[in-house]
Amino acid sequence: MKHAYVFPGQGSQFPGMGKSYYENSAFAKKLFDQANEILGFPISEIMFNGTEVELKQTRVTQPAIFLHSVIAYKSIDPRQNHLAGQASESSGLKPDMVAGHSLGEFSALVVNETLSFEDALNLVSIRAQAMQRACEMQPSTMAAVLALADDKVEQICAEVQKETGEIVVPANYNCPGQLVISGSVKGVELACEKMKAAGAKRAMILPVGGAFHSPLMEPAKKELQSAIDRTNFHTPTCPVYQNVVAKAVMDKDEVKQNLIDQLTGAVRWTQSVQAMIADHASTFTEVGPGKVLQGLIGKIDKSVITNGVN
Repeated sequence: MKHAYVFPGQGSQFPGMGKSYYENSAFAKKLFDQANEILGFPISEIMFNGTEVELKQTRVTQPAIFLHSVIAYKSIDPRQNHLAGQASESSGLKPDMVAGHSLGEFSALVVNETLSFEDALNLVSIRAQAMQRACEMQPSTMAAVLALADDKVEQICAEVQKETGEIVVPANYNCPGQLVISGSVKGVELACEKMKAAGAKRAMILPVGGAFHSPLMEPAKKELQSAIDRTNFHTPTCPVYQNVVAKAVMDKDEVKQNLIDQLTGAVRWTQSVQAMIADHASTFTEVGPGKVLQGLIGKIDKSVITNGVN
């Protein structure tokens, strides 16, 4: 049986995140200092002492979660300085497979050595800022739909788009009975009304500033593609189960294209976890802030073991 390492996305941040690593690990302190320099602002100060409001800024949230996740992984990997791009003679963790929820895919790609820490952090920063700008271009939002079959959610989204011309699409397949939709404010509101009428337990607008994983992220997708095209990708050391295809990927060029497509495509987390289990994953370790993925995986398949490092 195989061991999968999974990495959380936006929404798992909390004030004080990463501070204990900074205070107790020279390696963590080095990565935090390096991140401050790469990003051009003191992200460590915001992570350790910032408010929830400050941490919710997309330009801060995404690199903060990425940084915390990579450092948390390093805390259980004995290879000193390896993830910072320096060689190590000691053997470290060798995951059988990795995956990340949305933003978490970048953390996964550092762990399986497809991307260097520096390159991944730079891409995360560009992605976050591009997404923030895309959110500001048009009022948009997301909503969580509970206890309604995926195919019914898909059908209603398609109907609303066809009838009104408003954009609304399935965005996050989190677990059976929990699907997040994304699109224009009007499109999401209309879809929520129809979801409730169709029997959804809840269809609630989320407190987010934009329509992530929808066609409204197209401007951000173009910016990210330009940055990815300039970045050096390596052959993965183990398969990454990417959000948009929900299957194992080992080809670095395919990894790049899937990362680009992820901005406007759905996060197929349920399908990704199911694919990992079909490929013999029996233990899932969530690495990074929070326990969101452990909860989702437990709802997808109760037979697997879940734990966390945060």
